[in-house]
Amino acid sequence: MQPDEVGEFLATHRKVQVATVNRDGSPHLTTLFYVLREGDLAFWTYARSQKIRNLERDPRVTCLVEDGEEYFDLRGVTLTGTARLLRDEADVRSVGTAVADAMAGGVDLGEAGAAEVERQVPQRVGVVVTADRVASWDHRKLLG
Repeated sequence: MQPDEVGEFLATHRKVQVATVNRDGSPHLTTLFYVLREGDLAFWTYARSQKIRNLERDPRVTCLVEDGEEYFDLRGVTLTGTARLLRDEADVRSVGTAVADAMAGGVDLGEAGAAEVERQVPQRVGVVVTADRVASWDHRKLLG
């Protein structure tokens, strides 16, 4: 994919597979909802999660966003880079609100949704991924 296609692809998808490095060197892989913040992929997760423990020790991360069911429909983007952990409650709230809004598909979450985000802020950490490498593919282009 061209850079503009990568940006559009990431902007129109919501789920990301996130790989961090366990203490023994093995990968730890999870799927999360994400948003783009100033061009960087961002998500929030529980502060006590394994992925946060891994990122505290080693900030390297790889993220995969993909779609397609049939071979000639497959396309995706892999981002490899460094995770920055956001612990300030305003930053965590900002990421959490954006992720919740994205998960709702543009439906107004209202006061109840805002209250749920607020309830979770003290338990969560925001994560922003700065990509050093981007790889992409679009098998739809193989058909010419």
